[in-house]
Amino acid sequence: MKKILFILVLTLVGCKKIEPPIITPPATNIFSVSQSSVENGQEIQFDLIKNGVYTLTIGDSITNQVLTKERFNGQIGINKKKIYTKSLSVKYLYLLLEDENKNKIGKTTIIVK
Repeated sequence: MKKILFILVLTLVGCKKIEPPIITPPATNIFSVSQSSVENGQEIQFDLIKNGVYTLTIGDSITNQVLTKERFNGQIGINKKKIYTKSLSVKYLYLLLEDENKNKIGKTTIIVK
């Protein structure tokens, strides 16, 4: 009986699914490249030279239609934001960063994985 129980436990432990490690891409300034590939929930980062109110806009690259805007208080140095794309049906987007005077700080194209 002990042998059967031991084999049963060994079989259950041996059949456990092994998850592959999740590899996150190295963090770089999203606006330092002309095109990036992103996943839902991925953290992006960018560098600001002064404190202030900024607007981060995501839009359709083909139709130039704005899909979402976020206003936030930016700090000098590296700023990090998470980008959520699960509810978006568009694959090719633009990401635009503007200051409070609508001056363009950075713009890049993002491709949703």
